[in-house]
Amino acid sequence: MNFASKQDAVTRAQGWALALASVASFMVVLDLLVVATALSTIRRDLGASIGQLEWTVNAYTLAFAVLLMTAAAVGDRFGRRRVFVIGLGVFAAGSAACALAPGAGALIAARTVQGIGAAMVMPLALALLNAAFPPQRRGWAIRWRGNCQRIA
Repeated sequence: MNFASKQDAVTRAQGWALALASVASFMVVLDLLVVATALSTIRRDLGASIGQLEWTVNAYTLAFAVLLMTAAAVGDRFGRRRVFVIGLGVFAAGSAACALAPGAGALIAARTVQGIGAAMVMPLALALLNAAFPPQRRGWAIRWRGNCQRIA
C-alpha cells in the first residue's frame, strides 16, 4: 500500500535543488572539520608553526563567519542561483589552491578563499531550497539537507 500522495512527490527540479544544496552544504561542513585531522601532516610536510596551524583553521572559519550575511544579501540582490554557482566555483578554486599550496602562508590564503566560497554557498543553499519547495514541504527538504551535513 502506498501512503505517499502525489502532493508529496518531489519534482525533477526539486530533486536537483535538494541534491546540489545537500552536497554543497556537506562539502562546506566537511572542509570545516577535515583540516583538524590533517594538522600534524600539515605541520610536518609544510613546516608550519603552531601559529600557522591555528590560522589554517581560523582563516576558513573567520572568512565564513564574517561574510555569511553579506553573501546572503548579495544573493538577494544579484540572484541566488548565480551567487550560489559563483560560490561553488570560489570554493573549488580555494580547494585546488589548498591542495597545491607550497607553504603554510599559501595554505592559509587558500583556506581564506575556501571560507569566502563557503559563505556564499551555505545561506544560498537554504534560500534555493526555500524557493524550490512549497511551504508544506520545506521542513522535510531542510531536514533532509541537514541530515547530509551530520554525516560529515
